[in-house]
Amino acid sequence: MPTLGHPAERDEARPMHAEAAQASPPLERLRARARHENFPVALRVLPPQYRRHLLTLYAFARMVDDIGDAALGDRLSLLDGVSAELDRVYAGTTGDDPLYRALAHTVSVCDLPRSELERLVEANRRDQVVHRYRTFDDLLGYCELSANPVGRLVLRVFDADSERRCLLSDRICSALQVLEHCQDVVEDAYAGRVYLPTADLERYGVAEDDLVAPVADTGVRAAVALQVQRAVRLLDEGAPLVNELRGAARLAVAGYVAGGRATARALADAGFDVLARTPRPRRSHVVVSWLASLGAGGAR
Repeated sequence: MPTLGHPAERDEARPMHAEAAQASPPLERLRARARHENFPVALRVLPPQYRRHLLTLYAFARMVDDIGDAALGDRLSLLDGVSAELDRVYAGTTGDDPLYRALAHTVSVCDLPRSELERLVEANRRDQVVHRYRTFDDLLGYCELSANPVGRLVLRVFDADSERRCLLSDRICSALQVLEHCQDVVEDAYAGRVYLPTADLERYGVAEDDLVAPVADTGVRAAVALQVQRAVRLLDEGAPLVNELRGAARLAVAGYVAGGRATARALADAGFDVLARTPRPRRSHVVVSWLASLGAGGAR
C-alpha cells in the first residue's frame, strides 16, 4: 500500500505538467482545456463575446490552480506574483502576457470586482497549508474561496448579478466543487490532500490509506455517496437561479447545473467507487440534463 502523499507516488499520479505552472501557459491552450471540463455544454451556443470572456476567466482560474497544485519551487511566492499581476490589471499597467491582457479586457468590459479574482488566489494559498477539512461545513468554507467566486464572476459577465442570485450561484458552485473533489479522491490523496471530511471518514471507518486502494471498499463508497447526496441537495437549492435568468445567462447557468447533475449520476452509476477509475459524465447525459434544466428552471 503506498503511503498517502508520498512524493514519488504523488509525481506519478499528477495529471498536469509542473513546468506549465511556472508561468502563465499560452492563453489559447488554457482556453482549449475548457472544452474537456465537466461543464462546457453551454459554451458552444453562447454569443462569441460572452464565450470569450468566460474562457478568459477559466484560463485565469486554471492557471492559478496549476500553480497551487503543480508548480515547482515556492508556490506561495508564485501566487504572490499572481496578486501582483492583478495589481497591474486593475491599475491599467498590464504587460505583454496574453492571459493578463485578455483578463484586463474582460475586467474592464464587465466591471469585474478584484475581490472575487483574489479569492481564487487565496484558495490556492490555503491549499499549501490546509490539507484536511474536519466537517462538511468546513469544506463549504473552502468552496467560498475556490468555487463560489467563479459563479459570481460569471453572473457579472452577463450583467445579471444580484445579492439573491449570487447566493443561489454559491450553492451551485459549491456543489460542483464537492462533486469534483469526489471525482479526484485519488489524485488529491497522492498530492497529500483529503477533501472528503475527516469526520465522515471516521464515521465509516475509512483510513486515509484506503483512499489509494485499487478499489473502493464499502466505507469509502459510503463517504463519497454522502458527499454526492449533499452536492445534489445544494444543486436543488441553487437551481431556481435558472428561472431568474434570461438569454445567454440562462443557457450558461443551466449548463452548469446540468453538468453537476450528470456528474452526480456518473458517480452513482459507478457505485461511488472513485478509486478504480474516475467517473466522468456522458456527454449525452449532460445534454439531456441541460435541456431538462432549461425546461424546468433547473428542477430535477
